[in-house]
Amino acid sequence: MTLLREKRDVGEKTARGALTGHLWSERAATEDRGPTDLPPSPVSYFVILCALFRTVHRQKRQKKRGYSKKSHTTSLTHLSLTSSTSSPKLSFKSTISANPLHTPLTLGPRRPSDPSNAAGTRRACIVWFRNDLRVHDNECLNSANNDSMSVLPVYCFDPRDYGKSSSGFDKTGPYRASFLIESVSDLRKNLQARGSDLVVRVGRPETVLVELAKAIGADAVYAHREVSHDEVKAEEKIEELMKDEGVEVKYFWGSTLYHLDDLPFKLEDMPSNHGAFKEKVQGLEIRKTIETLDQLKGLPSRGDVEPGDVPNLLDLGLSPAQKLDDGKAAVNASMLGGETEALQRLNKFAAQCQAQPPKGGSHESIYGANFSCKISPWLTVGCVSPRSIFDELKKAASRTISAASNHNSGGSSSPGTGMNWLVFELLWRDFFRFITKKYSVPRKQLEATPATACTGAFA
Repeated sequence: MTLLREKRDVGEKTARGALTGHLWSERAATEDRGPTDLPPSPVSYFVILCALFRTVHRQKRQKKRGYSKKSHTTSLTHLSLTSSTSSPKLSFKSTISANPLHTPLTLGPRRPSDPSNAAGTRRACIVWFRNDLRVHDNECLNSANNDSMSVLPVYCFDPRDYGKSSSGFDKTGPYRASFLIESVSDLRKNLQARGSDLVVRVGRPETVLVELAKAIGADAVYAHREVSHDEVKAEEKIEELMKDEGVEVKYFWGSTLYHLDDLPFKLEDMPSNHGAFKEKVQGLEIRKTIETLDQLKGLPSRGDVEPGDVPNLLDLGLSPAQKLDDGKAAVNASMLGGETEALQRLNKFAAQCQAQPPKGGSHESIYGANFSCKISPWLTVGCVSPRSIFDELKKAASRTISAASNHNSGGSSSPGTGMNWLVFELLWRDFFRFITKKYSVPRKQLEATPATACTGAFA
């Protein structure tokens, strides 16, 4: 009897000690969770007490049967895990720390504004519009909108593009300047219709862009590359200044029918005559146009940048265009600049090509729009892209083929002749832009052989 009482006392002490240790651990866990969590109920303690007593008696039975101390420890561990699973709040401190519900920073990806997140987006960026005054098929604008939380579109009227040249001629005449002003105004309207705006400044881009980047805390500047010597020098200057400010400059290519990266040769191996260039790019696939975004990111809230007014001719140091002697304005004075007008003219030209195919023969001129597409001014300032022209004419040619097939016309003239003619002209344009890009660096100009537009056997 004495031996049985001693065993019973030992068992009760063991149970009380285990319960006390668990209560202390539970108290520490409750204090770690904070005042918003409720402590365990008395019922929970009663359940644990009963479980511990059952464990002690099970231990006694296991010792009588020859079970080792290791198996007893394992059963206690199993009990602790089971209790933690059935009652989430009744768990040890280490379990709470590892619980993802108590560590919200580990739930999902980091916030986009976290600079340490490599997959996050930029806080703010600048889109520098140059000769790409459009929102359609604009990789630069789309990429900036996808990469950043806010976007600041900017256009600079560079004073160096106006005034007199060294030969005494106007660098930019009043008609061309008016066309450019209209194109910039139309770009602003198209951006505003998509929830954005256009910041317009009169000044050197390398000065204006750095000031705006500091004001809004920009992470990057997005722009399309150009090819002439002065434009390339401006790009190099901006890259140098932005590097000092810790701002990345990202350039894109979007001024030609064929993309620069798709050429089957390196730019330094660019053929110096059009015939060889045409042979090398023959059959090269033309990239698809980039879809126009219906909604753009808003302007950065930091910096409180004013959009500014679009300048007039007097602001640029130019006089209004004078009428001719007979009182009539020049022909190009009736051209309205802007992306909206460019797309309307392109649709009209495609419709004319479809309605008036060439009248037989091998001559590849077209009979729409007075033997010309009349869209070069808009193409020059980027109100329309070469790929958009190609796509629109391709659609028109497809409609013509379909109509001819339905009516069984069997005519000899090709419905795609107008398209072939214009692609041929765009190919010439590509040749001159690529060859200019090749020789835009002074060092290469000294070492390279002169380019020629000849296509004959002696070119």
